[in-house]
Amino acid sequence: MTPIPGGRPHFTEGWGQDGPRTWRRDDPSVVDPSGAGFPVMSVVVPARNEAESLPQLVGEIASALRPLCADCEDRRFRLGGFEILIVNDGSTDRTPEVLEGLRAAYPELREVRLRTNVGQSGATAAGFRAAQGAWIATLDADLQNDPADLEALWRKLPGHDVALGWRVKRRDTWFRRVVSRWANRVRNAVLGQSIRDTGCSVRIFPRQLALRLPLFHGSHRFLGPLLIREGARVVQSAVNHRARPHGSSHYNFRNRSFRVVVDLLGVSWLMRRPLRYEVVSAESPAVDHHRAETSVRRYAEDRA
Repeated sequence: MTPIPGGRPHFTEGWGQDGPRTWRRDDPSVVDPSGAGFPVMSVVVPARNEAESLPQLVGEIASALRPLCADCEDRRFRLGGFEILIVNDGSTDRTPEVLEGLRAAYPELREVRLRTNVGQSGATAAGFRAAQGAWIATLDADLQNDPADLEALWRKLPGHDVALGWRVKRRDTWFRRVVSRWANRVRNAVLGQSIRDTGCSVRIFPRQLALRLPLFHGSHRFLGPLLIREGARVVQSAVNHRARPHGSSHYNFRNRSFRVVVDLLGVSWLMRRPLRYEVVSAESPAVDHHRAETSVRRYAEDRA
């Protein structure tokens, strides 16, 4: 377990004795069906033409998180509920039909269907905005990530804001492992960070933080650095990596290399220009509305 210190967190109250407190009880997006105030987790999974993988994936996510809702004796880690958001990124296979068939067994399942294929970053952003939980977890849809690791990352969060996984015993080709290793070294050197595996999609972080990230096409490769940019306190933990059982990767060296270099330079620029401010006081909207109505009334009287 490797912690990475961030800046002063200005988006969260931190992790208290009774568990995570980054949600606001008056936030309508945070739904706790139990009514006990435990946080809800949204698992966001971008998926394009992964119909064969979805039944196993959804089942494994449910098996990993349901015990945290009902059987977790430690209140610090108990969930009030969870949802599985499959973001259908313009799939042309049977993804909608497969998801429809899974709903009876998995009421936690939701589909976010995009009109066209927008890519992993766009689908991920759509999932962030559709999520109802106070916390977001991310996974890939190809079954190479192990959903069982979500519980382990969740239990590593006390004292931190973000949990990032790093893949051990990677089940990829020799070439992909070498490229990934060098990419991580270059990325950390340029950004001045020490993230072990930026490309690992197994992560947990607050939704309100996710909505602040400066996302762009290709940003899914830089979520860790961007979370640190927002002042998050990050912990890293080893996670499993499995062979892909169905289909083939949508990425290759040619469609990654040049684009990733350009994106890295852009993220480096963003890292050096974060906005930092603290609001001392702000008038309520009611006062502003009253002033606006008074101004309009006076304007109308002057015109009469």
